[in-house]
Amino acid sequence: MTEIDTGTQDLLATLDEGVAILTLNRPQARNAMSGEMNAALQTMLADFEINPEVKAVVLTGAGKGFCAGGDVKGMARSGDGTVGQNTIDGAIHQQRIHQRGTAGKLFKMPKPTLAALPGAAAGAGLSLALACDMRIMSSNAIMTTAFAKVGFSGDYGGTYFMTQLVGSAKARELYYLSERVNAEEALQLGLTNWVCEPEALLERAVEIAQRLATGPTVAYRYMKENLNRAMSGDVDECLDLEATHHVHCGQTEDHKEAAKAFVEKREPVFKGR
Repeated sequence: MTEIDTGTQDLLATLDEGVAILTLNRPQARNAMSGEMNAALQTMLADFEINPEVKAVVLTGAGKGFCAGGDVKGMARSGDGTVGQNTIDGAIHQQRIHQRGTAGKLFKMPKPTLAALPGAAAGAGLSLALACDMRIMSSNAIMTTAFAKVGFSGDYGGTYFMTQLVGSAKARELYYLSERVNAEEALQLGLTNWVCEPEALLERAVEIAQRLATGPTVAYRYMKENLNRAMSGDVDECLDLEATHHVHCGQTEDHKEAAKAFVEKREPVFKGR
């Protein structure tokens, strides 16, 4: 396993056999996002997107929490959280950069992303989890939008991802009321893919990620683009995109190896080419 220097202790990173693990590391603050954490997360995700050694990405939190979202205590210490009219456009611009470089990158990155939730995912923390392709939760973890409780409307794409996953009516309920959703409820709603015992969480997450990392990664890239387009495109756009990607996949070494392995009745060995 290789440890990667992120430039801050607020975010830890490792790479092992194609699986990159990013750990939000402010357990004393329930891994609430700091400026340093956000900047490092943007940098790491941008690097992982183009790093050929990274085949899959796991995002998790240190200690008993995933991410509490924004640092509300820090907001309270810094004042009322408002900005003057002359700086409002700059604040919006910075917020857009932060969101696209984190949640946007997790969603669009041409590699599988998996969020592993050891505990609470709240506010922007929940948004980051929902931006990932899949989620696995500890049996004692919870999700909550939380924004209404602190007078915010939501950020980091949470309204988009939540609506796609549970539909408009349920998303409105979860945003307006900010109620806690436990792991079993999240599983029933489709907000998480798996629930496991707390002590097995990271091991199970890495197991899933390693399976993806040793799979047909070119096909995964095309699958992800197809699936993302299906969330916003019409059927003809999706059919055309699938046709293009299907033909390209047919030219890959991975497809040829898989076809040969099928005939030979063995497991294929994918190379990501």
